[in-house]
Amino acid sequence: MPISESARSVVAIHRKLRGLAAMFADPAATEHEKANAMELKGRLEKQLGQEPKPDGACTGIMFRLGRGVKEMTSPTSPETDWTHHAFRLGRMFRRGFKR
Repeated sequence: MPISESARSVVAIHRKLRGLAAMFADPAATEHEKANAMELKGRLEKQLGQEPKPDGACTGIMFRLGRGVKEMTSPTSPETDWTHHAFRLGRMFRRGFKR
């Protein structure tokens, strides 16, 4: 299963923050280096808090697809044939693309 881009970026930000923490613990680091690291740490933490939330578009589409499949497989009147199923499938996709 491939890792999403947001998961990769979160891992990269955590790795950078660990590196900055190691630099803060370094006694040989100068004041200028520590000031730059503090600034970078603030920007990284801000970026970490702004990770995009899933908008739910994919879950909504999957919910509607599942509901449509359930509707298609539900018992119907005995005079249904493949055209009724095709009509319902087309209607389900039309509704899905509108949203």
